[in-house]
Order: sequence, then structure tokens, then C-alpha cells
Amino acid sequence: MKSITLEREARAWLKRRNGADEVINIVPAIEEYQAVKTYHLYTAYEVQPEFLGSILFDADNNWIYNGNDLSINEQEQMAAFIINYQERL
Repeated sequence: MKSITLEREARAWLKRRNGADEVINIVPAIEEYQAVKTYHLYTAYEVQPEFLGSILFDADNNWIYNGNDLSINEQEQMAAFIINYQERL
């Protein structure tokens, strides 16, 4: 199982099925609960970013979305970005 390496805020392109595509800020949560990694999702480039929910990962990289704003496809895009994240040098 691949280890998640996203430790700092990152931006990801979200391809929306209905509506305009947009950039999302993915922010690792400071708190962790029983080895669950949590990432909060916000709209990018706005004065007042909109909170889009959170994605939580367990030790086996199983994830669940906690929110109401993203479709299943959009949730899968964000989870895949986090799982496959590689820091650029």
C-alpha cells in the first residue's frame, strides 16, 4: 500500500461535471484522531474561501468524504490527488 506523502497545503485542479472547473486548496488537518489523516478542502483564490468538506484516510488508505458539496467523481479526484501526491523539487 502506498504511503500518503501530502504533508503541506497543496492545490489541485478539480474537473467538475456540472459547472466550471476550479482549483481546490487541500489543507492537511493539524489534528489526527487514531491514525486517521484528515484533509480539508477549500476553494482557491478567493478572499473568503468556501469550505467544501474533508477527506479522511485510515491506515490502509481507505478514504471517506465528509461533506455535501462534491459529487462522487469529484471526491474520487481529490482522494486520488492526495494518494498520488509527489512533492516537486
